[in-house]
Amino acid sequence: MVSDSTVDEPLGHHAVRAVGRHGGRQTARGGDVFRHDGRQRRRAAEDIWPWLVQIGYQRGGLYSYDWLDRLFGYLDRPSATRILPEFQHLAVGDEIPLGRGPSWPVAVIARRSALVLDMRNMGGFDWVWQFGLYKVDEKRTRLVSRSCVRTQTVWGRLFTYAIEPAGFLMTRRMLLGVKERAEVLRAGRTDTHGDRRAA
Repeated sequence: MVSDSTVDEPLGHHAVRAVGRHGGRQTARGGDVFRHDGRQRRRAAEDIWPWLVQIGYQRGGLYSYDWLDRLFGYLDRPSATRILPEFQHLAVGDEIPLGRGPSWPVAVIARRSALVLDMRNMGGFDWVWQFGLYKVDEKRTRLVSRSCVRTQTVWGRLFTYAIEPAGFLMTRRMLLGVKERAEVLRAGRTDTHGDRRAA
């Protein structure tokens, strides 16, 4: 099963295949694929990447519907609206905490290119969450979120299908949240360098 959400415009399947080349695809063979795509217009990777590496509980947050994430205990505060320098140095083997939820181990990280979170044996689930950034031109970068879930039981598969609509909405809002923050970051850089050209 594949479920897509889009920000601005849909993204082709070639980008999803490219995310897999960064190391997460093989961990989810036989699983259900839930793909959430977004196109970032006039945002460079340097404006998007800092927000991704600081995600997590007591870190930068999830940039989605904060009131829901706080209600269910995944966050304890609103998502950040500024870059947090102390969370900009993410490495393979690090874990991204999610409050009441399990932490996400970092499986692959390629600066300004890919972030893959790989969780195994989570109560009968194997879950891989991948982010890929793809350069369109000097000012535009495409951001892709792709979740691959492999379940070990029928009940687990049914549960996965049941929560997918909520996951679709939350991930779409997350992509929009990253987009909004990237725009603000770019605007700040533009003002700093005295570039007044239209964004």
